[in-house]
Amino acid sequence: MPRVRTRTILVTAAVAALSTAASAPVPKSLPRGVSPVLYELAVPAGSEPTPEKVALGEKLFNDKRISVNDKVSCATCHDPDKGFVDHKPLAEGVAAPAKRTQRNSPTVLNAMFNAVQFWDGRAPSLEEQAKLPILNPIEMGQKSSDDVVNKLRGIAEYRTAFQQVFGHELTYDDVAGAIAAFERTQYAGDAPFDRFVAGDEKAIDDSARRGWGLFNGKGRCNNCHAFSTVSPLFSDQKFHNIGIAAHKTDFIGLARKATAIVRGGDLKQIDELAIQTDLSELGRFLVTKSSNDIGAFKTPGLRNIAITSPYMHDGSFATLWDVMDHYNKGGVPNPNLDGGMQRLGLTEAEIDDMVSFMASLTSAKFAAFGKQEMARQQAKKTVRPERDTAVATGKKGDLGDLAPTPDAAKPAAFGVLVRKGTSYD
Repeated sequence: MPRVRTRTILVTAAVAALSTAASAPVPKSLPRGVSPVLYELAVPAGSEPTPEKVALGEKLFNDKRISVNDKVSCATCHDPDKGFVDHKPLAEGVAAPAKRTQRNSPTVLNAMFNAVQFWDGRAPSLEEQAKLPILNPIEMGQKSSDDVVNKLRGIAEYRTAFQQVFGHELTYDDVAGAIAAFERTQYAGDAPFDRFVAGDEKAIDDSARRGWGLFNGKGRCNNCHAFSTVSPLFSDQKFHNIGIAAHKTDFIGLARKATAIVRGGDLKQIDELAIQTDLSELGRFLVTKSSNDIGAFKTPGLRNIAITSPYMHDGSFATLWDVMDHYNKGGVPNPNLDGGMQRLGLTEAEIDDMVSFMASLTSAKFAAFGKQEMARQQAKKTVRPERDTAVATGKKGDLGDLAPTPDAAKPAAFGVLVRKGTSYD
């Protein structure tokens, strides 16, 4: 296989954002599919997830007392037994059922490798990400960091634990640091696809192998969901408008409204607008105020995607078949649609193969849950609100020509199949 320079450029760009500080030591044993290079870049020196800090962070992550009414924990929306999501379209906090948030709960799995956190990238680190939901009025509802600190200092076990782990009295930064330490242990690999890449031909079935070829070819998925052994996350770490909210949102009107009220760099304000208001649909624009970011959301990684439904920033797609139907017709037209969105002309059999490939990205520890979830989605695939074969095949609509179908004799960069010993640099 030829050496792939273009893919190296993408990988270099993806990891560069993580390389701004000295790094922590890499664990001696990482599962297949977790890059030691990326791990080293993703854990700043001084933020090592020590066993004591991780144990404290896990306790906080699962403790409902961290919320204002003792009813919501981090695990409420990020359930460890369910792929660290809640399987609801929109997250629900202390204000539910009267008010729900405007965003779907992203998984904690591999969040440590994200260059920035949340669907719109408003938090620059896991520590900053951990702070915001606790103080959001409709998520955990605490009015101030002082309220959180005072409440936890009133619990003897936490007074003792923070003194032992950090060597001083509990602070809000330490609360966030402990939660982040726990999240830095939630990396995910060891999927059938990883065994296939390592040379086990039987690790994935024929359908998944065909899907992998389509992923890199006709489906054009690897343009944004890039994969390499250095950055095996299936994400370019960028933000794109793919038309998810275009059918329900006046982007221009919302952008004007946001421009007038958003205070640049005020993470708490941006967090509340993103979670509580219709400005949520502006995505990355709330953070940057750049017209290029209107309606743009972060490219999620695809590992364990089969167990983290529903999908997209607003949880609007119930199954992976819905996701594929959306991409197959080129998204929903809008003035800010990403230029890479094109109708694909995938057949039903090809969509099935691509879903099979995505299912092969499920980690071994979630294998049973993955089979259960795929069976549930399979049963729902007959109900396809996003499906429009006429648009997908170019028989109607105004999205231009079909995306070109790659020559099977000249597979896309990184190839249709990957084998042990392949060079990627």
